[in-house]
Amino acid sequence: MSQFKVKVLSFSQIQKLPGSWEKTDLINLLNAMDYDNPAEIKDSELKEMCMMSLTDFEPEEAAKIVLDYTIADRLTDGQIQNLSHEILTEKLWEEYPELHLHPDLFRSTQLLYEAFNGKFPRAEAVRFSIEIEGDVTIFDKDPEAPILRILAAGMSDRSLVKRLFPDQLEGERFEEAKDILWQLNLVSRSKTAVTYDIVSSEYWLGDIKYADSYEAEAHADVVEDEDAD
Repeated sequence: MSQFKVKVLSFSQIQKLPGSWEKTDLINLLNAMDYDNPAEIKDSELKEMCMMSLTDFEPEEAAKIVLDYTIADRLTDGQIQNLSHEILTEKLWEEYPELHLHPDLFRSTQLLYEAFNGKFPRAEAVRFSIEIEGDVTIFDKDPEAPILRILAAGMSDRSLVKRLFPDQLEGERFEEAKDILWQLNLVSRSKTAVTYDIVSSEYWLGDIKYADSYEAEAHADVVEDEDAD
């Protein structure tokens, strides 16, 4: 168990995931809607044209098109069909049991919300930067688990992470950490401190906005011996 000093440097609520719906995504989505020559559209007009094209369909049909693009290879057609109805009213990026799909369910809802002027749920995420002082070698491999343990230490006992994952926080493995931290980017690193830029769901880590500076204990996941049979 290692000791750390933690400082939350910035915090903001965001409606769009950084890096989502880039030019290639929008062109691919227009192609999926049989739009003629989307590559000829000006970059500045691509997103608007994509959203206009989506509104040519009923909301459920548009949702199916978007979900087919974002998560088709990970769910069956029947599952996606069901989600294309549920996404109209449910916050799937919070409620769907498959955590690894949450970022793509978020960006799907975000685009549909914009295209249909609020007919879909409003997607909210959080982005913050955090400085951690201590034994930074703990972050050398699979940093998500120790980072999430450190973040949990700065949140109240009512926070979802603490209530839903007490065994993982205290135990040897926290597999879900990689799916809870949607984006984890190293900003800077010295011998004694690291700064990370983090994006996650408001649902999971919104409470970190109440933290300022605090101390935390954390440990890395136990690495399983890959040679063991």
